[in-house]
Amino acid sequence: MENLQYHILLRAEPEGGYTVIVPALPCCITFGETVDEAIAMAREAVEVYIESLRERGEDVPTEEGYLEYRLTVEVPG
Repeated sequence: MENLQYHILLRAEPEGGYTVIVPALPCCITFGETVDEAIAMAREAVEVYIESLRERGEDVPTEEGYLEYRLTVEVPG
């Protein structure tokens, strides 16, 4: 069994709930009504995504080489 770790981003939606994206896995997006549900859905989505890649013989992306940084920009107001 291999343990992989991925950052996830949760965005609160105006109509309620949270959209979750996994930046290292293109198109791996899910949704949950609560933060806990969104995280659980993300875990399931990542597992299914990786399983699908392996079934097709494709490489599984990792976050190796990724840097995390928060960018602040000034915009005219």
